[in-house]
Amino acid sequence: MSEQRGPIRVMVVDDHPMWRDAVARDLAESGFDVVATAGDGEQAVRRAKAAAPDVLVLDLNLPQMPGVQVCKELVGANPALRVLVLSASGEHADVLEAVKSGATGYLLKSASTEELLDAVRRTAVGDPVFTPGLAGLVLGEYRRLASDPAPATDGDRPKAPQLTDRETEVLRLVAKGLSYKQIAERLVISHRTVQNHVQNTLGKLQLHNRVELVRYAIERGLDDA
Repeated sequence: MSEQRGPIRVMVVDDHPMWRDAVARDLAESGFDVVATAGDGEQAVRRAKAAAPDVLVLDLNLPQMPGVQVCKELVGANPALRVLVLSASGEHADVLEAVKSGATGYLLKSASTEELLDAVRRTAVGDPVFTPGLAGLVLGEYRRLASDPAPATDGDRPKAPQLTDRETEVLRLVAKGLSYKQIAERLVISHRTVQNHVQNTLGKLQLHNRVELVRYAIERGLDDA
């Protein structure tokens, strides 16, 4: 993967025109390239495929097609797409449903403009971004899933790809919830090297995003190591 060239390309999807326009304006004024907006789910899927944004800022409550379905369809077609959900709902079921459909972050609409801008920047480089309190919920759900009986897991383990010591070290810190910047500082390596290790690990494990990587690590107890 090459370094990010030019401004981050963002698309904003929300069915409230004033809110959608305000978010798009704030992003554009802060140097992001707002490549498209959409007001319903079907329009979002069509326009996102044509505009190819790096980050999709997505409301869940949409006409025509719900946000989780939009997310599932677009991430399925392009696993490199980052999705930041921006929703009025902090309901646990909504958060978990969004993450399971492929969202890498979840921010409440009560967030400040600065929090939103920071969240889009972090989402673009693959950091999972959650409104405080929601990150613990997601990790707790993964721990619950990881502790459920899964008879096939042990049989699959011998076939698990071999990670290098450094990749395992990075994976362990990802599972503990550290950002790429924090991992780089902890291991005294560059932010870009951390990204490369994560990309290599995703490829070896055939996972699509950092959220899946966290679940993989927790299933193997790396977050407690």
